[in-house]
Amino acid sequence: MRTRLAVSALALTGILAVPATAAAPKKITNEGVGKVKLGATHKSLRELGLVGVLRRGCPLGGDSTRAASLKAPLSGSVDYSQTNPRKVQAITIRGGAKAKGVGIGATIPQIKAKFPHAKVDHSIEDIGLFTIVRIPKRDGGRFMFGVDPETKKTIAIGVPNIPICE
Repeated sequence: MRTRLAVSALALTGILAVPATAAAPKKITNEGVGKVKLGATHKSLRELGLVGVLRRGCPLGGDSTRAASLKAPLSGSVDYSQTNPRKVQAITIRGGAKAKGVGIGATIPQIKAKFPHAKVDHSIEDIGLFTIVRIPKRDGGRFMFGVDPETKKTIAIGVPNIPICE
């Protein structure tokens, strides 16, 4: 009886507080990630607190390119159209989301296990970039995984692609 009272007292004081479970990762689909969807306006995403401020995008796309960072629990960025209103054209995810349970850190065999029709493309590895794993429509895609050729682990996921600005 004494032990139970001591444990109850400790729990009430917060010493034995049970840690909160981490929020479930957001879901990646061919439409977007979580509530961030392709075609959504920057203004609507900003009002929902899903993205940061509008900033200059890739300089290779010209002066009118714009992008914004995804807000926690997501990590990554959103690339917008060059016309007003700015609409989401591509989403790059670097954390906080998974597609069919596959996320950042996944290997190509793990990706192919969930997406059997995935196509692996090594063509841009030669210029110091990543291996592309394209997920076709019949597997729930059009999106892609970027896998580091050295570590063999996913470093980015793009809906519908991973914009390259180097």
